[in-house]
Amino acid sequence: MTAQIRQKSIVNSLILLVRKIPISLWGIIISAFIWWIFTSALWHSSQILNQFSPEETLSSLTKLIISGNIFPHIIDSLRRVFVGLILATIIGIPLGILIGVSKLLDQATSVLFQFLRMISPLSWMPIAVMIFGIGDFPVYFLLTVAAIWPLMLNASAGVASIDKRWLLLSRSLCANRWETLTKIIFPAILSHLFTGLRLAIGIIWIVLVPAEMLGVRAGLGYYILDTRDRLAYSELLAVILIIGAIGYILDLGFRYADQYWRHEK
Repeated sequence: MTAQIRQKSIVNSLILLVRKIPISLWGIIISAFIWWIFTSALWHSSQILNQFSPEETLSSLTKLIISGNIFPHIIDSLRRVFVGLILATIIGIPLGILIGVSKLLDQATSVLFQFLRMISPLSWMPIAVMIFGIGDFPVYFLLTVAAIWPLMLNASAGVASIDKRWLLLSRSLCANRWETLTKIIFPAILSHLFTGLRLAIGIIWIVLVPAEMLGVRAGLGYYILDTRDRLAYSELLAVILIIGAIGYILDLGFRYADQYWRHEK
């Protein structure tokens, strides 16, 4: 009788523990289990496939972090990402505001910008190399081209969504263009800009890896090529996990910034 009570207590404790696990964490657990099923050495004898197993990948990931070899590549990649994002912000947001304010400019550039927006940023790689040579500058160019469009379109959409009565009020109060921009337009479209930044950072992070294969000597994209050439497939998959984790953290940061702005607003 005592044994049955203990078993029921253990079962109830396990059920409570399972219920406390967030649904999002369950998704990760199930995905990791599927990953283990298809790659574990318990189910096959392929040495190459075994290198993609969770055990080998986590072992390589631990070595990369403890040795610190991956951190210079992460720093170089993040530097390129933020330079590209800053350049795209400097170009895309003012241009989007101008398009949102001026119907004439919107009509004049609509077809052109929609055409350019649909061209893959990676298709500019040969031209970027011809103009800027090998190194960081073609990477900056590709990342900037990739990030301009979501910033520009969201800024334009934000301006178009502003209540026209606020603009009429600014005119009636004799506000100049700078005051109208800083006191009415920019605060009103800030939420749209955060959305554009989230989209831009996602696109930049995707374009970064192939862009860093343009002859640079450091970065996560370069490290992917290096591990492939060394046939270090578990290390390659570990770098892929690092890329996904950093991208998630970047998106999370912009998401929280957007939520904070909405709350303060």
